[in-house]
Amino acid sequence: MKALHNLLDSIRPQFEEGGKFSKFWVVYDSLETFAFTPGHATKNGVHIRDGVDLKRTMFMVILALVPALLFGTWNQGHQYLLSIGEIAANDSLSLMFWDKLFIGAVKVLPLVVVSYGVGLGIEFLFAGMRGHSINEGYLVSGMLIPLIMPVDCPLWMVALAVAFAVIIAKEVFGGTGMNILNVALTARAFLFFAYPKQLSGEIWIHNVKASADAGLLADGYTGATALGHLASTVGKGMEEPAVTGVMSMFGADGMFSLTNSFLGLIPGSIGETSALAILIGAALLIWTGIGSWKIMSSFLAGGLVMGLLFNLMGLNAYMTLPAIHQVVMGGFMFGMVFMATDPVSASQTERGKWIYGFFGGFLSIMIRVFNPAYPEGVMMAILFMNVMAPLIDHYVIQANVGKREKRALAAQGATA
Repeated sequence: MKALHNLLDSIRPQFEEGGKFSKFWVVYDSLETFAFTPGHATKNGVHIRDGVDLKRTMFMVILALVPALLFGTWNQGHQYLLSIGEIAANDSLSLMFWDKLFIGAVKVLPLVVVSYGVGLGIEFLFAGMRGHSINEGYLVSGMLIPLIMPVDCPLWMVALAVAFAVIIAKEVFGGTGMNILNVALTARAFLFFAYPKQLSGEIWIHNVKASADAGLLADGYTGATALGHLASTVGKGMEEPAVTGVMSMFGADGMFSLTNSFLGLIPGSIGETSALAILIGAALLIWTGIGSWKIMSSFLAGGLVMGLLFNLMGLNAYMTLPAIHQVVMGGFMFGMVFMATDPVSASQTERGKWIYGFFGGFLSIMIRVFNPAYPEGVMMAILFMNVMAPLIDHYVIQANVGKREKRALAAQGATA
């Protein structure tokens, strides 16, 4: 590390004012401060001394995403080999492990590269125009966006969604720390409404097959996610053959069983399938104090309450699915851990976090069951709660002010 530090110090004059590459100062500054603690300190005003700055906070979130990323990459290869009959559902998960990882990486890595390339390119452009350092916030958004996309989402769509989200949902509000909506969910929402066919419950399973004698062979396959199958049962009688056939897939021995859904052995967007991998990331975020356990726990409680209410109603087959099964499917867990806890777009007050999280989870299950056009209700629920977060905080603060006023008046009356 010392050698790297010396190298950066030696080329620093070239990027400072008057240097040969002064126009690229923001690039140098972002790389230097990412690798090492900035050499300047706050000069006035009240401030807090802490060894963890924003860049390192963002890096910790990325570490928390690694389990979901690695499992999602492996699972994309696993699902593809299942779909073409190379392996069977009861085979050992370690069978063809490296083949699965390679097949998944062929599709996942380009999505990550495009997301970071386009997003950081726009960040550098705005930083240069405004004359300030690179905002760190996109370090996390750049990883979240590909993880919530179908594996075969065209790269140009990802690039378009990233550009829209960074410019419209972030930069127009002033950059990192100023956005009112979660940037990654804004990217997904843009694609959902602009290209609904690609984001409406039908998911691509990897369309490239690794072959020792023929290289990479195109072999397309399309299959519905768990929520896509469940959405197809809405409006149909519970005893119809099509409905009973779908619901059998969610039984103990079905493709979308509770065990498979929890472990993530099902089709889905790259990072959302494994509740186990996501919970590992959640533990890291809670342990480091970066993720709000209040939002996570209340979000989970809201989803379970709504699921239990549907179980009591039992008006259709979708509603009969156990509440615990509901929350481990789709993007619920991923949204709960990595989207709802966004410190910028979530509620800031402690009581507000409980309210914000509970209704986020509650609405997620409500939307996905009531409206089959939105088989994944988590996206819409969290974006709605992002908009409502300032209002929630306002009333929480006003309630506290009112209580203090009453205590003050009571104290004055007692001393009179």
